[in-house]
Parts: sequence; C-alpha cells; structure tokens
Amino acid sequence: MKLETVLRQSESDILDEAFSALQRSQVAHYERAGETFTRDRLAKLFGLVVDAIETRSLIPLSAYADRIASERFEAGFDISEVQMAFNSLEEAMWRRIVSAEPPDALAEAIGLLSTVLGFGKDTMARKYVSLASRKHVPSLDLTALFSGVEEGSPEG
Repeated sequence: MKLETVLRQSESDILDEAFSALQRSQVAHYERAGETFTRDRLAKLFGLVVDAIETRSLIPLSAYADRIASERFEAGFDISEVQMAFNSLEEAMWRRIVSAEPPDALAEAIGLLSTVLGFGKDTMARKYVSLASRKHVPSLDLTALFSGVEEGSPEG
C-alpha cells in the first residue's frame, strides 16, 4: 500500500495521538490557544506532509513552514514549542508507518517521512532564527553557554 494511503487512513488516530503528546509536553502557547487551534494546526501540517510525500514537492510545505515561523514568532511562541508540534506529529506518523508497512518497504517509507518533516522543521527554524536575530529572544540567548568565565579574568 502507498505510504500516503496508510497515513490518510490513519489520519484521525495520528492527529489524536499528536495532540495528546503535545498536551503532555505542556507547551504554554498551544495550551492557551486551545484545543481547536492546536488540532487545526496539526491537521494542516499533516495534510501538507502527506501531500508532499504524494507529489514529491516540498513547495507548499516550505511556504507554510515559513509562514508559521513568522506567525508563531510574532505571537510569542518559543521555537521549541513549534518544534514540539512537528515532533509530536512525526512520532505519531512513525508509529503508524512502522506498524502498517511491510519490512521491505519500511526504509523507504521512513526515509520519505523523515525527509519531508526534517525539511519542514529546518525551514521553520531557519525563518524563526532569522526573525529572532533581529530581536533579543530568551530562547536564543547563548551567554549561558559561556558562564564561569568572569569579565577581567585571564581566561576572559
């Protein structure tokens, strides 16, 4: 069976599982936005991922990832919250693929899904970081990586 068919047949279960995982992660902005908002966004992303697998075109996913990075950045979402949404969907999709695909088709199926979602996450993250580099964002404050070196010390 084609990968996109397997995913579409399991869409409801995948979205429920992804939503539950996101809830367990307690991502503040998605919790405040509410269940309808979060489920709608997961469903939109799911549709774009499956369409990209089917058409072998990443263009619509690229445009969406770029747009949501801007929207979520402006709304004050931390990049980790948006990545968590991608990750929760990816995990649920993987579970369905592993249980449904025959062993000889598993490598290709996982490769396709990983490529599409990896591309989406990378596109979103690059846009988010680009926006954040113009404005101080606590999640991107790297000074903590260099703690222990005090100003004026021989090392600093």
